[in-house]
Amino acid sequence: MTDDFALHERLEADTAFISDLPLTRVLLMRDVRYPWLILVPRRPGAVDLDSLAQDDLRDLFLEARLASLALKRLFTPDRINVGALGNMVTQLHLHVIARFEDDDAWPGPVWGAHPALPYDAATLEERLHQLRAALTH
Repeated sequence: MTDDFALHERLEADTAFISDLPLTRVLLMRDVRYPWLILVPRRPGAVDLDSLAQDDLRDLFLEARLASLALKRLFTPDRINVGALGNMVTQLHLHVIARFEDDDAWPGPVWGAHPALPYDAATLEERLHQLRAALTH
C-alpha cells in the first residue's frame, strides 16, 4: 500500500479500527445498535468506484464479501446492506451493515435514523476482537 493514505477525519472520529485487509482499512462504526463495518480502500484520492483500478475494484468487492460473511457468521442478520455514499465523507468507503427486522431503523436506512448509541469500553473491545477473528478465518 501507499504511504500517502490518510483516513478522513470524520471516519476517524466515528469509527474504531478493526484491521487492514490487502486493499481496505476495516473500521467499526461506533453505534452499538448495528454491526456496521466500513471498508476504506487505502488509495489516496479515491472518491468514487471509478477512482479505482480494475484489480482494486475487484479486490474491494471481494473484501466486502469477506466482511459480509463475517457479519453473517457472527450475528445472523436478516439482511446485509452494502452501500457507497459520499455525501458527508468524499473519501471512497463502503458500508457493510448487518440489519435486523427488529433494529431501530428497520426498514429504513440507518443513516440519520437516530443519534449514534456509543459502545461501552468492554463491549467495544469484545466486538473488535470478534470481528478481527472473523475476518481472518
